[in-house]
Amino acid sequence: MNFADLGLSDELLRAVTESGYSEPTPIQASAIPSVLMMRDLIGIAQTGTGKTASFVLPMIDILSQGRTRALMPRSLILEPTRELAAQVAENFEKYGKYNKLSMALLIGGVQMGDQIKALEKGVDVLIATPGRLMDLFERGKILLTGCELLVIDEADRMLDMGFIPDIETICSKLPKTRQTLLFSATMPPPIKKLADKFLSNPKTIEVARPATTNVNITQRVVQLRADKKRETLRTLLKGEDVRTAIIFCNRKTTVRELNKSLRASGFASSEIHGDMDQPARLAELDRFKRGDVNILVASDVAARGLDIKGVSHVFNFDAPWHPDDYVHRIGRTGRAGALGAAFTFVTAEDAENIANIEKLTGQTIERYTLPDREPEAEAQAERPRREREPRLEREPRREKPRSNAPTFEAKAEPEIAPVAGSSPLREPSPRRDAPRDTRRDDAFEPRRERGGRRDRRRDQDDDRDDGGWNGPIPAFLDVTLGR
Repeated sequence: MNFADLGLSDELLRAVTESGYSEPTPIQASAIPSVLMMRDLIGIAQTGTGKTASFVLPMIDILSQGRTRALMPRSLILEPTRELAAQVAENFEKYGKYNKLSMALLIGGVQMGDQIKALEKGVDVLIATPGRLMDLFERGKILLTGCELLVIDEADRMLDMGFIPDIETICSKLPKTRQTLLFSATMPPPIKKLADKFLSNPKTIEVARPATTNVNITQRVVQLRADKKRETLRTLLKGEDVRTAIIFCNRKTTVRELNKSLRASGFASSEIHGDMDQPARLAELDRFKRGDVNILVASDVAARGLDIKGVSHVFNFDAPWHPDDYVHRIGRTGRAGALGAAFTFVTAEDAENIANIEKLTGQTIERYTLPDREPEAEAQAERPRREREPRLEREPRREKPRSNAPTFEAKAEPEIAPVAGSSPLREPSPRRDAPRDTRRDDAFEPRRERGGRRDRRRDQDDDRDDGGWNGPIPAFLDVTLGR
């Protein structure tokens, strides 16, 4: 089956072909004909299956007929995050370039004045986050009575972020005869209740079991200590065939610190998190898409819906707190039939989180051990240090050159018996032989009183020989004893 078999217009098929697509994905093949037939739809599909195009493409054909009115959008697409809304807008620009449709993007972090001007001109497609849409609605800047088509995207994520009350309020302001499309990766009871309340006889399309992960993604768990995360990440980034990678962290501070560490280690990385304003976040995403950087460190703000081609690896630097977030995180790789790899770092405190993830997905994730070091290097590390490094042979001791000065040999003196009452034969010492009143012992008395180790050592040094001659007296000095 190809896109021409789905009943799309020639202009739309031309744009799709120029975008590089020839065959629809399963969710597209099942959803597009039903949307063109104006039926309500529930689409349950895992992330990365192409569900965005499954509602964007038929909407373009449906809206190609008709005209716009000021402040009254003809269709409405609700997205949980700014990034998802901006991505859907990109899809409309890409696929609708041969259709004259107007579009407005209502998201936070952007000046409201430009958005109000676009609404005043009238738009065919309004893409919005619930918060900004409710703000403009309460200000009287937008009317929803002319909306003929409603899309609720990532409904389970809307539930997690607390947007369900806003969605119920928005749905109550729309015409009851509208067409409603609801897409979600999972179908928890609150989402089922929402669908029963606001959809009329919907067709349900399920292309994969809820919360299953993409079979094209190789999943691995790396068990380690928390202080080994950065070192292990650098090893994997260097050892794996990483072309582009997204690294997810649970906290914004971790995102900033990890990105700084990676850049200091020579990696081309960037960051995106909730503390950044919208223009800065979009700018970093553009850098990643263009290839200016090949590593994006992100919080869960980027976990859902970001369709970036060629992401080869996903690293969960922190194990996700919620099992659903794991499915959406690793879904950034292995998209559109490509192969991908996902590594999740797990400490002892994360054991329960991993157990919940495996329970949700119904599969056991492979435990991965980093490759050992080279055998020779391992053996070298195990040997004692003195055995590892060969001891260099000591060079033969060089003899000092002899001086030209004449040398003297001491002649043996006849042994003289000491005179009675005299002291044994010893060398004269200026210190010992000096009169008592000329000794300098008093100079060292303060040091002895302090009792410090240095002073005691100094006193001991003074008691030792001061470098005078200790051997027999040479004959050339012509000294005669006893005179």
